[in-house]
Amino acid sequence: MTRARMPRPHEVAAARRDPRLLRALRERRKDEAWRTRGTCQSVDPETFFPAPNEPADAAVALCRSCDVQGSCLAWALEVGDCHGVWGGTTPRERRAMLIAWRDEVQPDPDVASEAGPPVRDQLLTLVPSR
Repeated sequence: MTRARMPRPHEVAAARRDPRLLRALRERRKDEAWRTRGTCQSVDPETFFPAPNEPADAAVALCRSCDVQGSCLAWALEVGDCHGVWGGTTPRERRAMLIAWRDEVQPDPDVASEAGPPVRDQLLTLVPSR
């Protein structure tokens, strides 16, 4: 597995103007039930997690037609997910967007305290213990 490189300054500058990021900023926390309406619900999940040497074009194309693309990308940036295609973006694109996202979005202490444990911890509770 290769280590992801830090985005270059021109990539971050381009990410700040990216319409997908701007939409994610607008739709952040607008729709908590976005996952139930995503186009990805009817597609094999493997489509959105291609191998490192495979193109992600099919997943990105599906995302372009999705109504919840902004909310999906906002979620991925919020949790810092760097794997797979989320909101029509590849991991490389999201790394640059994440820097811009963190500059724009300040953590809301009220929401953080209400949100409960991080998503990873919530998922670990679903795994049966041995």
